[in-house]
Amino acid sequence: MSDQRQSDSKHDAQTKVGTSLKRHEIRENRQAIVAGTLIGWLMKLCALTLRFHIDDRCGIGQPGKYPAPVIYALWHNRFFTVPAAWRILCGHSRKSVVLTSASNDGAMVARAMAVFGFRAVRGSSSRRAVAALVGMKQAIRDGCDVCVTPDGPRGPRYVFHPGLVKIAEATHTPIIPIHVRCEAAWRLKTWDRFVIPKPFSRVYVVFDQALTVLPAADAAAFEVERQRIEAVLLAGVDDWE
Repeated sequence: MSDQRQSDSKHDAQTKVGTSLKRHEIRENRQAIVAGTLIGWLMKLCALTLRFHIDDRCGIGQPGKYPAPVIYALWHNRFFTVPAAWRILCGHSRKSVVLTSASNDGAMVARAMAVFGFRAVRGSSSRRAVAALVGMKQAIRDGCDVCVTPDGPRGPRYVFHPGLVKIAEATHTPIIPIHVRCEAAWRLKTWDRFVIPKPFSRVYVVFDQALTVLPAADAAAFEVERQRIEAVLLAGVDDWE
């Protein structure tokens, strides 16, 4: 009877471990891979028709201005045009990775970004959070900029999750907010009302002044920093939102 109980206990433990691993695993099926690659090429082709107006307030496009990596922050619904705008501004003088979720949606985003030559760090606050933080820290140590949508992957829209502040604080890396405004655009019926600019329209992209995250003495000070950076990003949201 004792042996049977030990066997059942071992089986239960293995089941729990398997369930935990499944919950935290990276999802990437063939459909997501194909769809993401097609979306990436659609983004690239659409960008060729757009008239970009890029305001480099922080000077990230100036060679040597930022020899160390930076963290880009933009709202989830604005990233459709940012890879192309970043390439126009920075060319091939900088390397960057993007943070995407461990879900199939994240796999599509990762494949889309690969079309532009970006690597992906997989994880989010709801799945593989620790792995995502470790991956971003490693990318920064390797000399890569990191791009994060702080209200993704599930929202709420325009609410700044604290993970970005934690990584900036831990790595002493400045945050560059990115604002995007489209002259004419479609808005999808998704949680973030994702913005897709209409071909041949104007797109205004602002790489704002870099923000330095101050070391937080306690939770209250950390929240002040989070709200400060959130307010900067919110200030760049269109009036017609």
